[in-house]
Amino acid sequence: MTETHSTGVRGDSGPQVAQLVASRVLDVPDFPKPGVMFKDLMPLFADGAVFREVIDGIVAHHGRDAFDAVVGIEARGFVIAAAIAYATGVGVVPVRKAGKLPRPAYSASYGLEYGEATLEVHQDAFTAGHRVLVVDDVLATGGTAEATLDLVERAGGTVSGFTVLLELAFLEGRQRLAPRPVHALLTV
Repeated sequence: MTETHSTGVRGDSGPQVAQLVASRVLDVPDFPKPGVMFKDLMPLFADGAVFREVIDGIVAHHGRDAFDAVVGIEARGFVIAAAIAYATGVGVVPVRKAGKLPRPAYSASYGLEYGEATLEVHQDAFTAGHRVLVVDDVLATGGTAEATLDLVERAGGTVSGFTVLLELAFLEGRQRLAPRPVHALLTV
């Protein structure tokens, strides 16, 4: 359940964490194409103390022993996944854009809010039953997340959780992922 504070910020880890994330998001109009309002989280990544607090919050939410690997979705998800993997002592697995992985890979194509894309994961990325936490920066329409969760499962992993820093609720990505649970630090 998403908590709301009197300032109007809300997120699944409470208003304090939501406000922390909100304070480091910059809106960039017309990127990557006209009419799209890009939510830039680079200021959050650049602030070491804030980034540490966000990563610690994600780990606390899921629990240090709740997953065997962390999947980061290209490209900002790599930053988040690597930090969580380091903090918990587990491995990190990238889900990449098509053609970027050197070994046999599973692929999934999906629609974005502004186009089409294909993601891939190595076929040998997980052993059967490997518990996998999937992370990304933003949940919009849910196409990227849905494709990634499906790829993890096709590669033999079991999705133990899905976390994003920012959820754009008006695009209804969370509903697209149901019944899988979604953990968003900030929901707008």
